[in-house]
Amino acid sequence: MTFAVFVEVEAKADLLRLYAYLLERAEYAEDLDMADRALQAIDVAMTSLANTPFLFRKAAGARSGLRRELVVPFGAAGYVVRYEIASPNLVVVLAVRHQHEADYH
Repeated sequence: MTFAVFVEVEAKADLLRLYAYLLERAEYAEDLDMADRALQAIDVAMTSLANTPFLFRKAAGARSGLRRELVVPFGAAGYVVRYEIASPNLVVVLAVRHQHEADYH
């Protein structure tokens, strides 16, 4: 079964914020490519949710086993995509955080 993947407005804002942060920190032209590569890695990971949303870990402190987190390795750390399996055919991406952010849970 394939799930539709819907990205909430808040999660889209997270992606823009993370992208802008990487661009601001860029010192060399090669660093600018890192922002694009990070978004691409997150996008590929979110696409995998369409086929295997139950594969990834349950979110800590979640009341339901349907709220989960997908860890996206990137560089020395990575990103966490928080999502919920909303129905038998829909996955909703709720937030995207860098693993070093204080509120990534």
